Amino acid sequence: MGIEFEPLSNRWKQDPYPTYRQLRDEAPVHYAPESDHYVVTRYEDVERVLKSPDVFSSAINPRQMPGGSQSRFAQLRRALTSMVQMRVLPSTAADARFLIAESGESHSAMRGVVNRGFTPRRIAAWGDRAHELAAEGVARLRSGDPFDLVRDLAVPLPVTMIAEMLGVESERMHDFKRWSDAFITGGTGSTRGKEGDRLLFRAMTELRTYLRPIVKARRKNPADDLISALVASDGEADLNDFEIFLFIFLLLLAGNETTTNLLGNTVDALLGHPEELARVQSDLSLVPALVEEVLRWDSPVQMLQRTTTEEVEWHGVRIPKRAQVAAMLGAANRDERRFENPDRFDVNRDAKSHLSFGLGAHFCLGSSLARLEAKAALEALVPELRGIERVVQEREFVDSFVIRGLKRLELRAA
Repeated sequence: MGIEFEPLSNRWKQDPYPTYRQLRDEAPVHYAPESDHYVVTRYEDVERVLKSPDVFSSAINPRQMPGGSQSRFAQLRRALTSMVQMRVLPSTAADARFLIAESGESHSAMRGVVNRGFTPRRIAAWGDRAHELAAEGVARLRSGDPFDLVRDLAVPLPVTMIAEMLGVESERMHDFKRWSDAFITGGTGSTRGKEGDRLLFRAMTELRTYLRPIVKARRKNPADDLISALVASDGEADLNDFEIFLFIFLLLLAGNETTTNLLGNTVDALLGHPEELARVQSDLSLVPALVEEVLRWDSPVQMLQRTTTEEVEWHGVRIPKRAQVAAMLGAANRDERRFENPDRFDVNRDAKSHLSFGLGAHFCLGSSLARLEAKAALEALVPELRGIERVVQEREFVDSFVIRGLKRLELRAA
């Protein structure tokens, strides 16, 4: 059939969407022997995967997964087990619940606990701070100093926000970013395996060393922050210290990577479509629609992984029990069966039905925060993009088969 599923190749990173179209048309369920995944690409099918956790489970059991294709969460489990054996972590760590890798009642109970920190009231209260941080980042572009959108705005804004929400030192921003990058590149990039495990091992050890005394202090003296909300006991689904650590690890990862890459992808799209940029500049009320269209058109998260709990036959393909399924969000969001002219970037499109934040029980916990941060950043940034051009035309992407985003985006006055 001639379909090559090589999401870490430079050709794929530069533009995966023609291959997605070929997969949707020719092989909507495609077995990729290179990674031992069943790749699902049509909107309706990806939606079904995400809405059927009883068949397509998020739960991770490394013993049931083929060795060469473990997901990043299975790799994390393996790393945790090694760290327990080396007595770096407590014996409870290997069996600790990890929100994104749980299912059923366990996931629901954990979700109820962490939702304490993500109520609409709590998120809305951060709006002014998001605008302050956006203004600080954009001031550098306005000053004429060398400006890298990723370094000077897309990273500092969400990392500072999540640090302040947690109640930890925002001055450690570069460490937080380094630790989350280790998870992305070590677990989903070209270094996955032994080298990736070393990156992950080091990052988790450093982060746990940093967080342990903070969590202990919050248990004794709660403050008005997210860590205090997590340690608050209700006697039902309390998280132990290591489960809190895992959630903070996840939050640092998802809480900065999504917004960082969403902002980079948005400016990249606007610079490539000057007519759409002019449209938004003339009417900033279009910024929320712009955010949704970029989430659809060039999703920061390109895929989610699931494991089958039973045999499934789909489009003439038999997917065995305990197989790994790659639900390709980026492909589903460009499905012409769901979106008219899906390859056209159109800020006037109603794109809210995109799948970039997932669906169902595992719908992205931080979606409201990501939208708030992106809106604040773009309202400040878009008016400043008049007469702005790229310093370098060639685009270098994050080393990951899950995350899609630019490593840097240097801008200057034309």
